[in-house]
Amino acid sequence: MTGHKRTADTDAAGRRELGSDDYALARVPRDERLGFGTMLLQWLAQSGSISQFTLGATIGVGMSFGNAFLAFTLGAVILEVVIFAIGLAGMREGLATPLLTRWVGFGRNGSALVSLVISISLVGWFGVQNTIFGNSVSALVGGPSWLWCIVAGLAITVLVVFGFRYMAVFAKIVTPLFFAMVAWSVTDALSKHSLSELVHSPAPGPALPLSVAATAIAGGFMTGAIVAPEMTRYNRKGAHVFVQSASSMILSEYIVGLTGVLLGHMVGSNQVSQIVLSTSGVFGVLVVLMSTAKINDWNLYGSSLGVVNFFQVVFRKRLRRGAVTIVLGIAGTALSAVGIMTHFTEFLSVLGVAIPPVGGIIVAEYWVVRRMRGPLDETREAQTLPATSPVWVPMSLVIWAAAFCVGKFYTGGIPALNSLLTAFVLYCVLGLAGWIRTYGTTTLDDEPVDGAGQPPSVSGTAPVGAS
Repeated sequence: MTGHKRTADTDAAGRRELGSDDYALARVPRDERLGFGTMLLQWLAQSGSISQFTLGATIGVGMSFGNAFLAFTLGAVILEVVIFAIGLAGMREGLATPLLTRWVGFGRNGSALVSLVISISLVGWFGVQNTIFGNSVSALVGGPSWLWCIVAGLAITVLVVFGFRYMAVFAKIVTPLFFAMVAWSVTDALSKHSLSELVHSPAPGPALPLSVAATAIAGGFMTGAIVAPEMTRYNRKGAHVFVQSASSMILSEYIVGLTGVLLGHMVGSNQVSQIVLSTSGVFGVLVVLMSTAKINDWNLYGSSLGVVNFFQVVFRKRLRRGAVTIVLGIAGTALSAVGIMTHFTEFLSVLGVAIPPVGGIIVAEYWVVRRMRGPLDETREAQTLPATSPVWVPMSLVIWAAAFCVGKFYTGGIPALNSLLTAFVLYCVLGLAGWIRTYGTTTLDDEPVDGAGQPPSVSGTAPVGAS
């Protein structure tokens, strides 16, 4: 696909804007979608991280390899079903999750609440991951962790400012390098042991129930599954969404995760990060940096899209996504540098239970109930947004709250999955019974910032860079 020659978007007056708006308030046009290979590398970039090896080792300490295989299979199947059901909707409409929810389940004002929750969660995890990076690099090569937090946070912020296409180029470069470097370290460690003995050895620690292991596997990435449309809106075909997301699951769960299980059997604990990072010095720093950056850029990117939608709904102001990214990136970086973000992990875990019901409602409305998506169907071919949207869908908010309570307080099963399934079932039952109704109608007119471009029903600034 031919890349854009320019390095920044231009507004309606021909002035250059900061970075790329990336269709934050518009459909991604079909001629701006990316090819299979480019999107596949974006998906694979999400598949491996140091924390995934640690998760595998934690499960390996408490389970045999065979039982761990079952746990990863269960987790992968759950995630793939959710990713495909939501991601396919994002691909068909060319919309990210916050904007999609205006016509799928929540209405305009409800989508602002969705955007706020998603944005806080993602920028929070951006800060947490950045803190982990700073601490890891400090332990590897020395220097204050706050300095490394600033270096990584600002670097990722600059990348995300320029948008999806630059992130795709970054993924093309770092994904093969990351997996090659990690494979070198892990292969060297495992080569000193009998692979057959590691596979057939009993769990070295206390037994871990299958349900607990599956909870850790599926629940850990459920928020990422809900915001899959942020990526799939750039896909050209539904089949591509399935193959790419399935490939990501295979790499993440069966290769990275099960390798972590073997490492856990080998050392008898989940402290395997130093094995993965045994390429010390400059190469060790690069492994940690790439592990953090190729996942953390998506946290910041998704948060920026949510904030743009939130401000457009609540204040009727169209903010530039690039400027929003800078503010969020600096805030997340600063909080991670002073060590505050680690104290918010419990709060972020609560949000991790609040987000899955959004996915359940999206899937139920878009694929089963289908009471609200008519305007999207009518405008899809023209690649514009509907001229109006519902203001509220009160019953959806009730379902969201009920599903959150189930996920938070019911102790059985997988909390994130429990909340998602509760929302899906309740919305299907009440929607098909005619109890879910929209209230009010609003236009998409807003007050653009100076030079922000056309109205959102016909606008969309092109992303920049090369495919």
